[in-house]
Amino acid sequence: MGVPKFYRWISERYPCLSEVVKEHQIPEFDNLYLDMNGIIHQCSGRRFRSAKEAEDKIKKALEKGEVLPTEARFDSNCITPGIDFMARLQEQLKYFVNNKISTDTLWHNVRVYLSGHETPGEGEHKIMEFIRSENATPEHNPNTRHCLYGLDADLMMLGLTSHEPNFSLLREEVRFGGKKSQKRITAPEETTFHLLHLSLMREYIDYEFSSLRNHIGSDYDLERIIDDWILMGFLVGNDFIPHLPHLHINHDALPLLYKTYITVLPSLGGYLNENGHLNLRTFEKYLEKLAEFDREHFNDVFVDLKWFESKVGNKYLNEAAGLAAEKEAACKGANKSQHSFSPALTGKGKGTVGDDDEEEEDDMFETEFRQYKRTYYMTKMGVDVVSDEFLARQAKCYVEGIQWILHYYYHGVQSWSWYYPYHYAPFLSDIRNIAGLKLTFDLGKPFMPFQQLLAVLPAASKELLPTSYRPLMTSEISPIIEYYPLDFKTDLNGKQQEWEAVVLIPFIDERCLLAAMEPCNHKLTKEEKARNCHTECEKTHTDIHTLILREPNLRLDRSALYFCGFPTLQHIKHKYFKRKSGVVVFQQSSRGENMMLEILPSEEGEMLCDDVAAQVLGKSVFVNWPHLEESRIIAVSDGETKFSLEEPPGVQRVYDSPSTPPPTRVVCLSDKEQKDWVKDVQGITEHFLKRKGIMVNETEVVLYGQLLTGRKYVPKANGAVELEKQWAKQVLPFAFQTVVKDIEAFYSSLTCFKSLDELFPQATTVFMVGNPYYGAMGEVQDSSDVIKDGRVRVVFNVPHEPQLEPLIQNQHKYCVRYSPGYVLASRLGTTSYLVSRFSGSIFIGRGSKRNPCGEQKANVGLNLKFNKKNEEVPGYTKRTEKEWVYSAAVEELLGEYLDRFPEVFNTVSRNSHDDVFYEDDIWPGVDQNGAEKVAEITSWLKGHPVSSISRASCDLQVLDSAIVERIEDAVEKAKVKKSTKKVRVTVKPHLLFRPLEQQQGVVPDPDAEYRLFDRVVNIRESFTVPLGLRGTVVGIKGAEREAEVLYEVLFDEDFAGGLNVRSSSPRGYRVPPCALINLSHGGRADHTSHKLTAIVKPQPVAGANFHSQRQLAGLNHSPRSPFIPMQVSGEQCSHSLFPLLFLGHIHSNCPLSLQGLVVCQVKLSNGLMVHGPQCQSENDAKEKAAFFALQRLNSLGSGFPLPPPLAFYFSPGGLLLPPQGYAPAHMWGMPLPPHHQGQSFYGAPGTFPGAARPQPAATAPPIGSHNQFIPLQVTKKRVSANKKNQDTREFYSAAHTVARNQSHKAQYQQNVPATGHTPGSASKRRHRKLAVNFEAAKVSE
Repeated sequence: MGVPKFYRWISERYPCLSEVVKEHQIPEFDNLYLDMNGIIHQCSGRRFRSAKEAEDKIKKALEKGEVLPTEARFDSNCITPGIDFMARLQEQLKYFVNNKISTDTLWHNVRVYLSGHETPGEGEHKIMEFIRSENATPEHNPNTRHCLYGLDADLMMLGLTSHEPNFSLLREEVRFGGKKSQKRITAPEETTFHLLHLSLMREYIDYEFSSLRNHIGSDYDLERIIDDWILMGFLVGNDFIPHLPHLHINHDALPLLYKTYITVLPSLGGYLNENGHLNLRTFEKYLEKLAEFDREHFNDVFVDLKWFESKVGNKYLNEAAGLAAEKEAACKGANKSQHSFSPALTGKGKGTVGDDDEEEEDDMFETEFRQYKRTYYMTKMGVDVVSDEFLARQAKCYVEGIQWILHYYYHGVQSWSWYYPYHYAPFLSDIRNIAGLKLTFDLGKPFMPFQQLLAVLPAASKELLPTSYRPLMTSEISPIIEYYPLDFKTDLNGKQQEWEAVVLIPFIDERCLLAAMEPCNHKLTKEEKARNCHTECEKTHTDIHTLILREPNLRLDRSALYFCGFPTLQHIKHKYFKRKSGVVVFQQSSRGENMMLEILPSEEGEMLCDDVAAQVLGKSVFVNWPHLEESRIIAVSDGETKFSLEEPPGVQRVYDSPSTPPPTRVVCLSDKEQKDWVKDVQGITEHFLKRKGIMVNETEVVLYGQLLTGRKYVPKANGAVELEKQWAKQVLPFAFQTVVKDIEAFYSSLTCFKSLDELFPQATTVFMVGNPYYGAMGEVQDSSDVIKDGRVRVVFNVPHEPQLEPLIQNQHKYCVRYSPGYVLASRLGTTSYLVSRFSGSIFIGRGSKRNPCGEQKANVGLNLKFNKKNEEVPGYTKRTEKEWVYSAAVEELLGEYLDRFPEVFNTVSRNSHDDVFYEDDIWPGVDQNGAEKVAEITSWLKGHPVSSISRASCDLQVLDSAIVERIEDAVEKAKVKKSTKKVRVTVKPHLLFRPLEQQQGVVPDPDAEYRLFDRVVNIRESFTVPLGLRGTVVGIKGAEREAEVLYEVLFDEDFAGGLNVRSSSPRGYRVPPCALINLSHGGRADHTSHKLTAIVKPQPVAGANFHSQRQLAGLNHSPRSPFIPMQVSGEQCSHSLFPLLFLGHIHSNCPLSLQGLVVCQVKLSNGLMVHGPQCQSENDAKEKAAFFALQRLNSLGSGFPLPPPLAFYFSPGGLLLPPQGYAPAHMWGMPLPPHHQGQSFYGAPGTFPGAARPQPAATAPPIGSHNQFIPLQVTKKRVSANKKNQDTREFYSAAHTVARNQSHKAQYQQNVPATGHTPGSASKRRHRKLAVNFEAAKVSE
């Protein structure tokens, strides 16, 4: 059921009622209800009107010469019970539910009810019937959290009838005041939702009627007032009864209803709505007072007519009214029943024209008022005589309708056959003498599906009916043909929009309809008969997990416990009042009154900065009142002094224990920082006032905090795990007086793991977040023998990755080149103004500028750029900071346009200041037909491929379609190799990420930076993208909030629900950072990290093919290392890594072939493999292989610049070190495309796309670098055991080592201490606990 404009009005009057949320911000609920009408058919509209509008559009298109599509038009009326479309949809929904319960772990332990089209009733009322039945059960929990999704505005009334404290409504963001935007391919995760909180609605209603407390004292009952509020909402109209005359929401009808209620309630002796039963006595008194509105409204009209009378000199304002008044005066004593107007219309009973002017004017007013109402009934309802009986019948029908709706909301359907038999409602002043009415309803039976179809469908939708019934709609001899008019009238009846108009079609007689259908029923097919039935609701469930709070039978005190996601106004002291403040809830300032909240000063008086810091610094508090979010406070400032946490990088600890005070640093703010503080305060104040309707008053202290992003299981000692809060990196300012502290928050989790055994059971899917094998997906094996040591055994799948380096190096060859408008203009021989205009929108109207014909306009622009929406068309246009730039495709398109229709360019050029151009001005010739020309242009534009290309946000950095195509080719080539490797390892649990519901929103690796071309893997379960699917980043969409950043990923495989993002198949998706692990970042970190994130030790080989006494070891390398161990003489080298530094000699455990020879090979970034010679030692093998690679590079002329020469010296410990530590590796890369010049693909640690970034240092590598190949250098880093911050590394440089090999050899041997690590000293070294153990025997290709 819809209440037009109600949702917008109520949201603007109570500004905090709704909050805009993204998918990751929706709170947790116990029960979710989906009103499918809002999903399947977003506009329930009246079927006759929609059919007529469709026909009108087709006629207009044909008149304009447009070519209609060949396929049949989709008839939205098919979304009606009983039609084949709905039967097929129901089967699909059943399959979907069963499939999700079978395959999706998040759907386990839930109960699903699917009530389809074959179960009679509206979706939202089926939901309320379910809630009522659940509430009636003994085990009902009053703290159950409900969420109802739907688009109908009356859902808030339905939700309030339940009187449940935790009830929210979810719907897509509603945009008012503009045309619907052109279709853009979007993922569900991109949708912006409105979450409307009925918990706040209850409090706002309490504020609205709070003045009643002073008049009725202890009789004030908020629950009863909410019931009456629901009743008052029905008086402005809905789907079942029309609105009362002149009571329009946009003309302040609701404030009038509320004001009248506050005035009369103290004298009524009771409430109006008694749990769904109308109190006729009190309701009549309320309507009597409300009826004054009829006279007040007519008085405004009367005053205007009096002014008109003074101008034209007529005695009477209305000729018919004048005749009636004179007749009334002449026949004062006659029988009043002879007149055509009813005494019930006689307001105050004055009927004579006195000598007194005022009395005569009052008399005239009453006469005009009576005639005014009489004319309404005669013209609107088609009656000849407005008698007492007619008005009494009107009053009864209307009150009966109100009572039926109340029953429908509170108790369910009381009569299936009842309907309101008029298109219009009576005047308030004519709803009288209702206190004694007896209102009864006959329950009856609901229509069968095909009976329903014939009762609601227009003749234009006859194809949706079974064949046997179609003649009833179209045949001239049909007994019910009158119910299906091909043409009909509509009446706006005081409304403004066409969709609000009354559709004037005849009411169907149920008995006539059923009688006419009877002869046709036997002609139905077997399939049609099966469709024409009612069935019960489908119920599907698995084992149910019941959530019980502390005291399940008691409603919790909301001021003491915060239910996260269910806000309340109780936590901060404030006062409230109504004022027109122009709060912007939607896209424009509201026009009516807003319920304003003003935060009161603290009772503690003025708060000093150091006192506030002592209270909140390092602790978690709740911010953004009243929609509270938890935040960790890291700084406190009063504009002069700043207290901040002094923590090591990466640490995000909450200091909530008195024994561990936070490490604090105090600084005085610089002038610039003080100005930034003032800007922060101004921004907070304006946001609260203009969006929330909250006056925060003077802000003395600002807190800086990091919002809670989720929770993550963290391993502790003795195999325990704890669910710890994770905080965003982004720091946001909050005014201290808007912060709520010292409250207990309730968070629930479906499961809570206590130990490693529970967190990592066998067969669990996990991902590696350390090196090597960063981002690899694996499966947990039986770990019972190692779990006590804090280890988990996993088998990882390591697939072959596509080679994108050549494409990255040559991306400039495939990038679309963009040029400014003046460059295109010079090539086309036109002006940059015309390039700018025609690439956007150009409107052509009918007629001429001097004599326009109607308001119809055609858009003949290319529609390649959208300034207000900040959108562009990839491959055609891009928006830079200064201007729009255009590709060669735009030049070609404009050139063709100019050749075909030069007269349009000429007209636009001559009239550059006009917004609309006209057909007759462009084609003024007598023999020229402007309408045909416009139709020709629009037809040409629609036929061009550019019309089907989706547009993208200008904030989205994207790779062009030509590059995306080559990425697809590289991925397909990699698939041919099918070289997925399985590796069995034993890993420390902190290096594993398990996809869990509780961890959604948590970024697996907060340090990861994203760049275009990066390889990523989806780690989110129960997501559109399959778990573990890999892909390539082809777009980055920045955002103000870190969690709202989206990465456009081209995945390696197609999947259901995939988007077509410049790709040949639907394999793209826009993914949040919490759903990805960046594989490329893992490779970069492995090269440049200052610590070894996954240290590996060898294990004895188990298996029949190996000798148990043989120890395996191998080359110390990383996944991105150019050195790859290979087979020698038929025996495989192990993949095990050693936690030791090579000192020029091979370790005794290092594998040798039977002949004692070792071979290494170098893998270059272009894919080449360079083999070294056979050597006696591993070091020699590496050095020779590196030297061969150097020679190979020189002979190929690859153009790789070599690293600058480094001078080496021998440290006392015998390590080969450069004299100045280790400078950042030199990086070679390509510049960014012209559009993004100067914009980072990534930022410093802690930043994200769209965030403010620090200026890069002069020594930083070039932004956008992707080719980081360092041909002859391999580094391995870890923290030294002796010096905390000193790096010790294994370093090879063929350019120096080979050249000075012999001279260094003797010197090296002299510098190695006797107690140092020698090739035979492995047994003497201290045993280290290592993060990853490779079991080489389990390695298989």
